[in-house]
Amino acid sequence: MATAAEISEYDTEELERHLGETRRELFNLRFQLATGQLDNFSRMNHVRKDVARMLTELRNREIAEAEGMALDLLPAHQAAARRRSEDEAKGRDRSTASERRAAARAEAEERAAAEAPAEDDEADDETGDDAGEDD
Repeated sequence: MATAAEISEYDTEELERHLGETRRELFNLRFQLATGQLDNFSRMNHVRKDVARMLTELRNREIAEAEGMALDLLPAHQAAARRRSEDEAKGRDRSTASERRAAARAEAEERAAAEAPAEDDEADDETGDDAGEDD
């Protein structure tokens, strides 16, 4: 099963060749299903999804070409890219709750680390003053 990232790395000719092979495999799987020879039924779903991924990538490239965009500039997920640009324009932060919690934890750790040396310096000053008095 090919991932979307792997599919996007193919050039257009190679992608069309893989699409033909995958469609042929899907045809053979359907034939095996009809004749009762298919052992792995989930393979049909995987192949169908591979075909859909390839068709989606080809369509994205077609749209990018029509709009005159470079393929590198084409967002992998159009809706997410649109929301992100709208949020940036309005100055909104669209982060997940887990990202916000992780940032808060990191901030708390930084504050604790900044306070810890200050406390150590105060302790050193106190012992240093005592040592100075003993001389």
